[in-house]
Amino acid sequence: MPAANRDVREVIREEAVWRPRILAALADGPKTVPQIAEAIGAPAHETVFWVMGMRRYGWLAEIKGSEDDGYFRYEPTGRVS
Repeated sequence: MPAANRDVREVIREEAVWRPRILAALADGPKTVPQIAEAIGAPAHETVFWVMGMRRYGWLAEIKGSEDDGYFRYEPTGRVS
C-alpha cells in the first residue's frame, strides 16, 4: 500500500537529510529521478523535490538530453558544503 502523500513543505525540509544518500547513490554514475528514488528507498514523487532543490542550489547538474523514457539524468557537481 502506498504511503500517504505528505505536505510538500515537510518533504522539502528533509532535503538536507536525504542529500548525502542521493549523492552516494550517484557515486557510481548519473541516474534519473526514478532510479535515484529506487536506490535510496524513497518515493519518486518526494525524490523529485529533493533532486530539484539540489539542482537549484548547485549540488547536482542535469545531463543534457533525456533517456529513452523521457527522464533527464543527474550527476553531482562536486560542490562541498
